[in-house]
Order: sequence, then structure tokens, then C-alpha cells
Amino acid sequence: MATDWLGSVVSINCGLTLGIYQGEVSSVDHASQTISLRQPYHNGVRCPLPEVTFSAIDIKELKFLDIQNTVKKPSPGQRAATESSFIPPARHVQSNRVALPHVTSSSSHSSTAPITILRRGRQMAPTGPSNSRGATQATQKKNSVRNGGPTRTRDDECFGAGTDENMDADFDFEGNLALFDKAAVFSQIAGTGSRAQHHNTQGDQKPLSYRHDENILEAKPVIYRQITVPQHGGKEYCTDSGLVVPSVPYELHKRLLAAAERWGLSLERRLETTGVCSSQMALTLLGGPNRLTPKNVHQRPTVVLLCGPHIQGAQGVSCGRHLANHGVEVILFLPNFVKMQESVTGEVHLYSKTSSKQVASVKDLPTSPVDLVINCLDCHENPLLREQSWYQSAADWANQNRAPVLSIDPAIGGQHQAVEAKWTLFLGLPLPLAETESRVYLCDIGIPKLVFQEVGIHYHSPFGCKFVIPLHTP
Repeated sequence: MATDWLGSVVSINCGLTLGIYQGEVSSVDHASQTISLRQPYHNGVRCPLPEVTFSAIDIKELKFLDIQNTVKKPSPGQRAATESSFIPPARHVQSNRVALPHVTSSSSHSSTAPITILRRGRQMAPTGPSNSRGATQATQKKNSVRNGGPTRTRDDECFGAGTDENMDADFDFEGNLALFDKAAVFSQIAGTGSRAQHHNTQGDQKPLSYRHDENILEAKPVIYRQITVPQHGGKEYCTDSGLVVPSVPYELHKRLLAAAERWGLSLERRLETTGVCSSQMALTLLGGPNRLTPKNVHQRPTVVLLCGPHIQGAQGVSCGRHLANHGVEVILFLPNFVKMQESVTGEVHLYSKTSSKQVASVKDLPTSPVDLVINCLDCHENPLLREQSWYQSAADWANQNRAPVLSIDPAIGGQHQAVEAKWTLFLGLPLPLAETESRVYLCDIGIPKLVFQEVGIHYHSPFGCKFVIPLHTP
């Protein structure tokens, strides 16, 4: 009889889509071919419903896990008769298992009313015994494929624990915050939490505090004075990292460049390096990637180059050629009524292949402010150029124009600079610049270390990963 199986614990396999249910048999209805489970579990998780009813036509497999000892076990013939009366005639029984195709849940209170199963805080569509079964299976199959596979949904894989219980309970923030001793924790952070224990030679412990940019591992002490010169220029600078860079007089700087030329660092190579580094600095001052973009062609920056007929002027022309190659509007001022050095002629020839904007008179320079003025009028070898009319007129134009000025390798002779520069760029080692508001920068022109040693300079590069670095007055 079917009543003999009441109270037995069974496992019902509902296929890959709906999973496996376990529970205690509460009722078996021969007429409607349904079986009901009390206090069911679905895939190992307690169901929120007290009772779930399954149709025999939708069950893939049924296993008896436990049979009540108080109930008299039927004979093999009675058991076969009971199971055969529960399943359709086309099904067969093997080892107390019933192989059936699919599952549809119905209400435990009525054999005709459908039920709704709550899973993971969502509602599954109610299923009926016949006409709604196909639509439900299609919906479940679509959800299964969309959620990551036919076996289990993504929510089941990530949140397979019993998350349905106590979902309506509010979290007690005040109670949990009261368990946190804020004063004790912050006291520990301020005391021993952010400090390293330093062991000295006597064996005692001394707490030390470190900044975020300091190394807590013991290392050799940093030597900040890594450059020593035989002739001091009278002024010292320091880099952003604290390295001391002394200034040198022009005579020592001249001997350094002459030694570099003897070792192969020719004037042409030095002009090219100076032009690249100074143009890179100028591009940064003009706005860099925020200004020079393909979408900003109508607002190209304008730079005026004031150059003389000497090596410093050739360095400025080289800088202008690189700026023009990067899309900057360059206007070169160079007087044509004075004799030029051969290096200047070669740089002007290269510049003419990139830009043809060259003027010889101050009257042809723009009257409106430009973006940047690069000053290369001064000459170390001939300070008398300042007395010439073309030099004075060009310096007056630069001072009257409201554009900022960048001076490259200016002459230092104890005199006031004719052009008030906002930035000053020195080459190799700085010269002793007078007390002005100009910001000093240093350019690496590639002089080898052994060349410094030849002129008596103990040198260690202060540039790091850059070719142009700022210098500060300590």
C-alpha cells in the first residue's frame, strides 16, 4: 500500500534544470500520480516552503534513503505493486529506482492548483501539469544558458549557501560599531603600528618613524655631495632629490667642452643634443600633450627665436628646427649684416628645410604677445655684442613683449642680463647666475665621466632618468 511509504526519506532527481530534492514523504496520490515531501531540501539547501508536491511524469529518478522502522516493510511483491501503481505503465523499476523524464511542482493542498517556489530571493514561474509545462521548460532552459551553463546557475555557484534565511533582519550597525575600540586602534597605529624597530649596536630598541617614500631596509647612507670641482664658481644648487650641484666658472666650463671635443664629442653633436633637450623643455613649457594635439591645429603655439651669429645662436637655431618639426610656429630672428660662424650657417641651412619663417629686423617680429621667446643673443667670447644696435633692439622687443622668456646657455660676466628670462638652461654644469627670479635648469649634453676627470672634476650624474632637471638654491 502507498501508506506504507509515508515517513520515508526519499531523494527525487528533477533533472539538470531544477536539481534534486530530498525530504520526508507526506502523501502519495494514486489518482493524480503525485508525491509530496515534507520539509524538503533543494540541492542541499532548505526550501522555504513546508511541503512540495511533484508529478510522477516529471520525475527522472527516485531513491529511498531511509524507511521508518515503525512501519512494516512490504514484501517484494507489494513493493513492486506500490511502485507500479505510482508510476505510468511505460516506466520500469530497477533497484528501488524509478527512471522518469522531468519535473513539475504542484500544490500540496490541491492537486490542481499550482505552487510558486522561491529560490534565491526570486520567484520562479508557476508550473502546471500539462499546458504550461512546455513554456516553463523553455524559460528555465533560457535562464540556465544565460546564467552560465546547463548544470547550475551562476547564482547557485557563487551564493550556494542558505542565503534565503533571515533576509528581512536589519543589520545592527550601532551594536557592531560599539564593539570597535577606535581610540585603542588609532593609538596603536600612532605608536607601534606604523613604526619600525631599529636595533643599534648596544642591543636596545629604538622606534623610528618612516615616511611613505622612505626605505625601511637598512642601506648605505646617501652621499648628497657627489660632484666636486677644482675651481668653485661661488654658488651651489641642489636637485629635487637633494644632490648638490656646484657652479663652475666659465674658464673651467670652456676647458671641459674642449676636452669633450678631443674625445669625439664634436661641436655638431653637442649642438644637436642641446637642440633636442632645449626643444623638449620648450614643448613642456608650451603645454605638452594638452596643447600639441591633432585636434588643436587651429591653436598652434608660436615661438620667437632671438639668435646671434655665434655658437649660442646656433644652439637656438637647432632648438627651433626641432620645434618646427613638432608642429610649432617658429619665427627666427637672425641679423644678416654681420659675419656668422660656420656652425650657424649649417644650422640655418637645416632650419630652412623645415621652416622658412626667418626675419633679420626687429620690425618684422610680431607686435602681439607670442607663446614663448627663446633668447640666444648672448655670446661668452664676445661680450661687446651687447653694445650693438641690433642686440639692444632685440632685447628691448623681448622685454616689452609679454611672453615668457627661456634663455639657453646665457653669458655670465657679473653683469645684469639684458633680457629678463623666466627660465635659464645651462649645459653640463651650471654657471654662477646672479640673484634673479629666473628658474635654473640643467641639460645633459652627453659628456663622458672620464672627460670630467680629465679636467679635475669628480662627477656623478645627477640627472637620473631625465635629460633636463631643475636646480634650486639651497
